[in-house]
Amino acid sequence: MEEEEEAIGYLDKVLEDEDDSEPGTPTSPGSPFSANEKGERDAGKGLEMRKLVLSGFLASEEIYINQLEALLLPMKPLKATATTSQPVLTLQQIETIFYKIQDIYEIHKEFYDNLCPKVQQWDSNITMGHLFQKLASQLGVYKAFVDNYKIALETAEKCSQSNYQFQKISEELKVKGPKDSKESHTSVTMEALLYKPIDRVTRSTLVLHDLLKHTPSDHPDYPLLQDALRISQNFLSSINEDIDPRRTAVTTPKGETRQLIKDGFLVELSEGSRKLRHVFLFTDVLLCAKLKKTAVGKHQQYDCKWYVPLADLVFPSPEESEHCPQVHVIPDHELEDMKMKISAIKSEVQKEKANKGQSRAIERLKKKMFENEFWLLLNSPAIPFRIHNRNGKSYLFLLSSDYERSEWREAIQKLQKKDLQAFVLSSVELQVLTGSCFKLRTVHNIPVTSNKDDDESPGLYGFLHVIVHSAKGFKQSANLYCTLEVDSFGYFVSKAKTRVFRDTTEPQWNEEFEIELEGSQSLRILCYEKCYDKTKLNKDNNEIVDKIMGKGQIQLDPQAVQTKNWHMDVIEMNGIKVEFSMKFTSRDMSLKRTPSKKQTGVFGVKISVVTKRERSKVPYIVRQCIEEVEKRGIEEVGIYRISGVATDIQALKAVFDANNKDILVMLSDMDINAIAGTLKLYFRELPEPLLTDRLYPAFMEGIALSDPAAKENCMMHLLRSLPDPNLITFLFLLEHLKRVAEKEPINKMSLHNLATVFGPTLLRPSEGESKGHLTLASDIWSHDVMAQVQVLLYYLQHPPISFTELKRNTLYFSTDV
Repeated sequence: MEEEEEAIGYLDKVLEDEDDSEPGTPTSPGSPFSANEKGERDAGKGLEMRKLVLSGFLASEEIYINQLEALLLPMKPLKATATTSQPVLTLQQIETIFYKIQDIYEIHKEFYDNLCPKVQQWDSNITMGHLFQKLASQLGVYKAFVDNYKIALETAEKCSQSNYQFQKISEELKVKGPKDSKESHTSVTMEALLYKPIDRVTRSTLVLHDLLKHTPSDHPDYPLLQDALRISQNFLSSINEDIDPRRTAVTTPKGETRQLIKDGFLVELSEGSRKLRHVFLFTDVLLCAKLKKTAVGKHQQYDCKWYVPLADLVFPSPEESEHCPQVHVIPDHELEDMKMKISAIKSEVQKEKANKGQSRAIERLKKKMFENEFWLLLNSPAIPFRIHNRNGKSYLFLLSSDYERSEWREAIQKLQKKDLQAFVLSSVELQVLTGSCFKLRTVHNIPVTSNKDDDESPGLYGFLHVIVHSAKGFKQSANLYCTLEVDSFGYFVSKAKTRVFRDTTEPQWNEEFEIELEGSQSLRILCYEKCYDKTKLNKDNNEIVDKIMGKGQIQLDPQAVQTKNWHMDVIEMNGIKVEFSMKFTSRDMSLKRTPSKKQTGVFGVKISVVTKRERSKVPYIVRQCIEEVEKRGIEEVGIYRISGVATDIQALKAVFDANNKDILVMLSDMDINAIAGTLKLYFRELPEPLLTDRLYPAFMEGIALSDPAAKENCMMHLLRSLPDPNLITFLFLLEHLKRVAEKEPINKMSLHNLATVFGPTLLRPSEGESKGHLTLASDIWSHDVMAQVQVLLYYLQHPPISFTELKRNTLYFSTDV
């Protein structure tokens, strides 16, 4: 164990020297540029450091494997005696004490055997990121080990007390020394060895940090190491509470251990402005800190903004929240605009890289992207999380998801069940506690996408189809519903909501949703009990008063999700089990326009064929859906953005295709989001877009014109060039969407939001036409998609356009289309 400490200590020293010897290098953990700039200035040194980091890690990995071997050594003889008349331990006890050790050993042995020759025959272009990625992907074994860790220790302790033979074995296990060490072996207790796997995960994560720091961003390993680090950090956060206090503890003046339970970046509303804070929850205190500005070359430290002992911390009730100041929410269209700016910069970075552009230009773009993403991170959260100190002061955080809010609240309430004492920290104690934060934190990077490399797999883009089947485990009847959230641009967004299943302990929703993914990596399901108490509603625009009954999250693994078949799963949440299925369709698959084989229906059939058959100017399906939305959905929050239930949409599609007489009855009974979804589906499935394949390139050129008069001329001329059924239907839809946007204060759907939803649906070319126009399908905010949104937005922001005026007016400059 001393050898291991030495190896790590040496590594730390090397890394400290590396930091201190680079004057002028920003060392902020949130800065995505420091490693890149350093690498650019001194790539050779960076690669040399990479070798040092790997050599040190390899040495400690050898020690770790020897420790696991020592632990496994007595397992075989113990198993052999278990079936005899004089067993030392029962098979059950052996299984419990040595649970998953064999699996962990095999994983690390394979990793070591593959990494060792790469380090020994060193070459600066060597790639080994895939080995770390594979190691990270097998962390599930550690989760099982951690879950069993306490019971393994207790079982070993009991067996030692009741069995002298086992006591002798467990007190002195022989660990082989490293190959080049003078010591042939050292003696260690079983308890110390059982702690090693827990310690190892945290060590591996720190090594990944160092490795990434000294790997040039254009090295093929960079995205793989980032992915491995992301998985490891997520894993560490999920098991942090279960980790032995030895790593995450600081001693309080009374000699008790103060353990870090949870930390993360939160937006605080302080004196009317939004500030990014790093919040640390210890066993007895909540501490809000920010990174200090330090002199160049000095190690970064935290500055404490405030702290509240958990004994003094209370959460205000919804009634009390009524008197709190209203939160100013940034309009959605501003957030969407910023997303587009970020995506435009991303495209520029990619172009610069493809053209082997100047590294300075790329750095400048990346800096701009970071600033924009930082703005988005500060301004997108809107869900209030209020904390009150019994002694008078209140604090307000803004979160992007009810999930996070409930996680923080639950973690605090769980600690408050213990016998906590109020206290005041002296300035020295506060300094020591704040000083420990840098070392103890589990979240290192600000959650912005520019902290990932551009070449890294940026999550999933496309459509996730989710069926929420049912839930079990409720102790008493309630009115229950679920919401689905996915991550997008570094924060989580609510995307779908099931209907409320009334007065039941076993809700059976069986509702399917189609969720658009924007680089998403996780799906969350939250289960709520609906609050029908009128006195508690509408206290605060963003306060969710319904009670969370349970919540859970799963990683969206591209390999597992990207199959054509449904994949069934269960999320367990505080004793409740929610059963759901999902499948994923990539953007290029989901965006195909497939003409219908039957020309008798309306879906997948040319609009001119439908209007001619119906003898109408606007297809019946468009008129009926719009009429129903205007009748009872125009004030629905998120209308056209929130997914309707897919089975309802398919049922409506079948009825419209069959021209069934019961359409009107069915429409009046159907959930309004399903009707909105049916209208979107109709336009999406047209064999060619409403604004036609032929005119698509001209629309793209027209919207890019800078001169307002030229743009007006061109855009109006293009409308006039559409076939009459297309033009009349487009103008009909346009006026409807403007009426929806008039209710934005209630439905939260601005013109920009509506353009984002409908732009690609009305303009995206059919497959044969798209080859030359669409950029990478993996990037929803690709240039073309942004331009499609801008085209529709142009018409939505334009004064009313009349069909007859448009046709009569020939003053517009004619362009060749």
